[in-house]
Amino acid sequence: MFIAEYIKMLDKSYLFPSDALEKILSLIPNGVTSERLNLHECYGRVTSSDIISPEDLPAFTRSTVDGYAVNSLDTFGAKESSPIYLTIKNEILMGYEANFTLMRGEAASIPTGGMLPPGADAVVMLEDIQLVDKYTIEILKSVAPFENVIQKGEDIKRGEKVLSKGHKLRYQDIGALAGIGIKEIDVYRKVFISIISTGDEIVPVDSPVKIGQIRDINSYTLTGLIRETGSVPINRGIFRDDYNEIKTAILNSLEDSDIILISGGTSAGNKDMTADIINDIGKPGVLFHGVAMKPGKPIIGGVISNKPILGLPGHPAAVIVCFNRFVRPIIEKLMGIVSEKNFLKKVTARLTKSIASSAGREDHIRVYLEKRDNELLATPILGKSGLITTLVKADGIVIIPCDVLGINEGEKVEVMIH
Repeated sequence: MFIAEYIKMLDKSYLFPSDALEKILSLIPNGVTSERLNLHECYGRVTSSDIISPEDLPAFTRSTVDGYAVNSLDTFGAKESSPIYLTIKNEILMGYEANFTLMRGEAASIPTGGMLPPGADAVVMLEDIQLVDKYTIEILKSVAPFENVIQKGEDIKRGEKVLSKGHKLRYQDIGALAGIGIKEIDVYRKVFISIISTGDEIVPVDSPVKIGQIRDINSYTLTGLIRETGSVPINRGIFRDDYNEIKTAILNSLEDSDIILISGGTSAGNKDMTADIINDIGKPGVLFHGVAMKPGKPIIGGVISNKPILGLPGHPAAVIVCFNRFVRPIIEKLMGIVSEKNFLKKVTARLTKSIASSAGREDHIRVYLEKRDNELLATPILGKSGLITTLVKADGIVIIPCDVLGINEGEKVEVMIH
């Protein structure tokens, strides 16, 4: 029997993570509303329309070196043993137009970035010339047409599409847009995400802890994860395991949030009512309750009025795994990102210990990284998902797909960096 067929027989009640995620993605929009911003405010934002260059870059043919502008034909055959002599016509100043024409047999001194005058098509570097007197230079090396120059429009041409819709802007993109004189652009607005912490046992971080109580960890973890994506967290506070309190918190969040995250309340216990509340509020409601993944198996995924609502497990490690596996792709779609590139940083490392995995389940294993003998090594951090120290020690996660039965020591793995 093939592994895939065996996996399907193991547990038909839980969706694979990829299938569960697709259920939500299919019901939410490609991008929230857009806004027009000054270029300085656009780092990390996503373009909501194609950006077309209004001009050529560079706007004129310019030198890439310090030297002398020449007609390349005048330098052919030049070498140290038989130099070619040219008359110095003029000096080109940085930031000024070269408002003269270079004739055959003439040269003009030019700085890096200076404008080539009409009649010149190349630049001879300073180290390849010898000054004879203030009127004459020796050319010790020939240059080809357009050598040591950038031609007008060679970088970006007027009317050319510089960036496509759905592109997440990096610092180099911002610089390029500034270079073609674009001051403002249309980008998708930031995604607003509500965090609702639930549980009678959860208390604020500054409260003394009684037996049976736990300080709120997940809202702080989620706040950091959300901010890393460029989105805006809205911390709604801690709510008791009370139907009406949680329902009110969700209804309030639907008014001003694009995504709602509910920490806790995903198991099948008597007080775990999150799924019922989601179904009672609106359609289509809960799309799945539980996925074939560890940690994070009891996650709830739902949609109300095109807004995704996710019930996250209470264990901190499971929260991080569920965020990266489900929430991050949802954020990227609402941000308007259309590129298939994964913006999470990944590295390749060699596994120092074998990892076992159950068939039919996607396992997320925490690892720490170290460099030894010029090789990057990944060591599994094994422990229960509720242990905070495993999160602190971990540098990243290795994902074992549903159809893989573990990874052997010494194999190379892809590590998703936290």
